[in-house]
Amino acid sequence: MSLFHASDRVSSGFDRQAVAFRLTPPLYAATLFASALLLFSIQPMFAKMVLPKLGGAPAVWSVAMVFFQTVLLAGYGYAHVLNRMLPPRWAAVVHLALLGVTAALLPIAIAPGWGTPPSDGTALWLFGLFAVSIGLPFFTLSASAPLLQSWFAGSGHRQAGNPYVLYAASNLGSFAALFAYPVVIEPFFTLKTQTAAWSIGFALLAILLSLVAVFTSRAKPIAAQVEAADNSSASAGERMRWIALSAVPSGLVIAVTAYLTTDIAAAPFLWVVPLAIYLLTFVAVFRERPWIAHANVVRFVPFAVAPLAVSLIGGEKVFWLTMTALNLTAFALLTLMCHGELYARRPSPRRLTEFYLCTSFGGVVGGAFVGLLAPQIFNGNYEYPILIALALLCTSGIFAGGLRKALTGALPWLAISAALALVWTITRYQPPATLELPFQVLLALLAAAMLFQRQRPMRFLGLVILSFVVTALWRPGIAPIETARSFFGVHKVAEINGGSARVLYHGTTIHGAQRLRNEDGTAVDGTPAPQTYYYFGGPLAEAVSATRAVRGGLDHVAVVGLGTGSLACHRKAGEHWTFFEIDPEVIRIARDPRRFEFLSKCAPDMPVVAGDARLTLEASTERYDLIVLDAFSSDTIPVHLLTREAVAGYLAKLTPHGVIVAHISNRHLDLAPVVANVAQSLGLTAFLREDDSAGEMLTTLKGNARLVVLARDAADTGSIAGNWSPLLPDRTSALWSDDYSNILGIMLRKKFGG
Repeated sequence: MSLFHASDRVSSGFDRQAVAFRLTPPLYAATLFASALLLFSIQPMFAKMVLPKLGGAPAVWSVAMVFFQTVLLAGYGYAHVLNRMLPPRWAAVVHLALLGVTAALLPIAIAPGWGTPPSDGTALWLFGLFAVSIGLPFFTLSASAPLLQSWFAGSGHRQAGNPYVLYAASNLGSFAALFAYPVVIEPFFTLKTQTAAWSIGFALLAILLSLVAVFTSRAKPIAAQVEAADNSSASAGERMRWIALSAVPSGLVIAVTAYLTTDIAAAPFLWVVPLAIYLLTFVAVFRERPWIAHANVVRFVPFAVAPLAVSLIGGEKVFWLTMTALNLTAFALLTLMCHGELYARRPSPRRLTEFYLCTSFGGVVGGAFVGLLAPQIFNGNYEYPILIALALLCTSGIFAGGLRKALTGALPWLAISAALALVWTITRYQPPATLELPFQVLLALLAAAMLFQRQRPMRFLGLVILSFVVTALWRPGIAPIETARSFFGVHKVAEINGGSARVLYHGTTIHGAQRLRNEDGTAVDGTPAPQTYYYFGGPLAEAVSATRAVRGGLDHVAVVGLGTGSLACHRKAGEHWTFFEIDPEVIRIARDPRRFEFLSKCAPDMPVVAGDARLTLEASTERYDLIVLDAFSSDTIPVHLLTREAVAGYLAKLTPHGVIVAHISNRHLDLAPVVANVAQSLGLTAFLREDDSAGEMLTTLKGNARLVVLARDAADTGSIAGNWSPLLPDRTSALWSDDYSNILGIMLRKKFGG
């Protein structure tokens, strides 16, 4: 009888052990998935919280990415030290204690005491804001992936020999978070609801980690997880390769994001798409059988890079959807190639945390180069083509024949590139617009040559660099005068139409123009006439004149957004106008009479207040008869200037019968429903005018503007009420507030209607 009971107990013990053995991989995978889901939902959620303080600049996301990568490195370092110094069971106890401290500081919110950002050092200020507000939860979660994988490696499970496959579960959670945010979370939930749900998710993660901690009691220390024969350490060269293969994709994800958001919208839904692709490449290749064979990835790369190389720099984004798809495809393939090489060079599980520490350090290097260093040393987005070239150098076997042989293939094209750059430096020659067709033929020939040489990696690279040089230096019909870069973007002053006009570009969007020569070729004398959206007789001029007429004159006027200062020439004698501009480079360019003369000739004494307009206008002691919101005329929009709270703030600065004019021209976003719903919520009347008489801007220098006039009473708008269309609220879209906005919805509306 005793033998029977003993046998029964042994059988029961084996059953429990077998069940636990089967549950180990799913439990670890689920915990990693949940941790990554929380980790990467912080990024767009908190970045959206910060936007009202910084005007929605693409650089906000660049600096945020550098912060995330830096804290990720710190978390990986913590995991590496913890696993080296403590047995798994005690490491789990320490990590659970850290989890408890983090939970006590929830929910996530902007740290108190962080007010208006400084005019200089914005990036450092933003870095500090992120560190104080979400540094600890991000640090705690970032350590989960290497810790859990190392514990699994010592679990004794039959799959523990390759814990790297769990990295796919982690990155799948990251991808799910980034995909869900713009599609499910942002359109349907306010920030307050999002932070509350995140706190609940953190509690569930703590439960999962507690269950995992039970399994770690049987795990061996990391030093004993492999056979004694595996005592070799990674060489310095191998570590450098790990760092390089992770640095290039890490820099690329920030560079391609900045490139895409410069002319569309600095919004979380566009930020997360490249990052989601970046994470999905880990899922695709960090596995026993990759989704796409590495050889096929290498084979496909040239077909995406060749057309990108001849269109990346200097071209107009007319077909923006095609250009977006091309950039994302090339980015995905280059990242897959680098991460495939990285996985192929992974070490044994004994050096797992060291491997992740090196790859995380590479991520910081790449991110810091693009997000912090490049804006200081480049006046344009040149880090993007540089990283594409570096990614091509990561091609497997590119240096197989030795460095000298590899350089021989690229040297002729590099020499031509250097010679062309030298010629341009000496002559500053720019081809006339009549050479546009031959120039496009040349670019097509370069693309064909690249594809012809696609099986010779160094020759292909040399042709890619040549294409970058040609498109960066020459563009028919446009003669660059100056390129300046700030935290808020890249600004280019150039002459067009044979020197008859000078324009200011932000990215590829014109922000103002001044005519230099008349049609007969004579120089324009006297006071410059406003051009683009601000031309005399246009809808903006009509709105200003109608407001002036109904009041018998204007006293104080506030203009949000400076551009070239064109609106200064709409001021009448005795009126007090003030510009509010966030970008110091724009202020410098507009005040320089060698660039544009609107301020110097029309209003040399007009004050320009530097800083975010929502904050600086709120601090103003004046009351205004007219507030012109001209921060939406580019294809990037500062969302926080259109929310209900923002417009309520403008109303507080209006005189009793004052008027707000909002310029909402945009190629990609339908902003009219947003303004209509905000107007209704505040009890305002709204009128819309869509200009269609200006013609082609580069030819006539006039642009078709889309404007909305807001007032407490329709009578305050004068002739506008009778001549413009009433703007009615839109029942199909929700009211925008500081707690809720939905860029994706209005973008789809603009593209597909509805």
